[in-house]
Amino acid sequence: MLEHYISVGQQRMRCGYTTGTCAAGAARAAAEALFHGRFPDQVRIETPAGIAVSLEPEAMQRGRMWASCGIRKDGGDDCDVTSGALIVATVRRIESGIRIDGGQGVGRVTRPGLNQPEGAAAINTGPRRMIEEQVRQAMAEAGQTGGMEVVISVPDGDRLAEKTFNPRLGIAGGISILGSTGIVRPMSRQALIDTTRVEMEVHRAEGVTDLLMTPGNYGADFAAHRLALDMRRAVQCSNFIGDALDHAVNLGFASVLLVGHIGKLCKLAAGIMDTHSRAADGRREVFVTHAALCGGTGPLLQKLYEAVTTDAALELLTGEGLCEAVLSSIAGAAGENLRRRGGAMNVQAVLFSQAAGCSVMTDGAAELLERHRNV
Repeated sequence: MLEHYISVGQQRMRCGYTTGTCAAGAARAAAEALFHGRFPDQVRIETPAGIAVSLEPEAMQRGRMWASCGIRKDGGDDCDVTSGALIVATVRRIESGIRIDGGQGVGRVTRPGLNQPEGAAAINTGPRRMIEEQVRQAMAEAGQTGGMEVVISVPDGDRLAEKTFNPRLGIAGGISILGSTGIVRPMSRQALIDTTRVEMEVHRAEGVTDLLMTPGNYGADFAAHRLALDMRRAVQCSNFIGDALDHAVNLGFASVLLVGHIGKLCKLAAGIMDTHSRAADGRREVFVTHAALCGGTGPLLQKLYEAVTTDAALELLTGEGLCEAVLSSIAGAAGENLRRRGGAMNVQAVLFSQAAGCSVMTDGAAELLERHRNV
């Protein structure tokens, strides 16, 4: 078990190691077994992050021209469906070079825009580099020449992949072997941002210029079932709206239509682009400010400030006949901040509350809605 810790907020959390590190370690152990006739008790891998990890091989098998073993993934305190999975490497001698491929449980790339070309095993560049480095080191230390084939497999990978974004990304048949640093840092923020970026890159590579974005399932369900939008070019950005918009600009999208619950998207009216409550809240301040701008009385503003949810705030505004005006004011401020963040890219939003039975949109959202209905 890796004993390396980082502070996340007010918690001390243990790091783990990636599937890429497991694959490299398994390949090293299998290569040593092929060259020396026995498996090592441990292999020590220096990760690209500069953190060394000691790995224990298991499920060891060996023939005259091949050897195979696995390393079990340790995700540390990170929430990861691959934690505990066995990452297996099978090595064989070939005439020259280091050839790396995927076997059972490792996905295949079926769409452009991903880290590997279409048809290749979903083993990213960082892990491929680590695997090759470890095999070459094992060959050099054993005085071996020629080449090696390395096949990475994950016995339970096809089942695990169903719990990941892989099917949506166009990676079929298994999980991806990932990890540019070799170390899993228990910070889901970056993992979510990276996943969103990959989805966006896939859409852009397929020629999509108008992107549909939702923070999560509520927005996606509303977009699909209430707005009848085509979800094939949609991504989920979680709370990290600003990061997603920045990446959309860099990729050259012409427009982004953001659809989400008003309890989250109202924060955009205050310029809050990371809408996680840990980063900022501001919901009551937004409602109080815009209710005041629309003529709300002191007692109403006090009640809005004390409202626990945005749906409760909407009920108060409806009772005073101010709901439409306040929502319109909030949407106007949100649209202004989205335009500022998006620059030349057209960014619009739809804010809704199913409980309150209302929705509002920024000035240019209607045009983008039609684009996403007619594709």
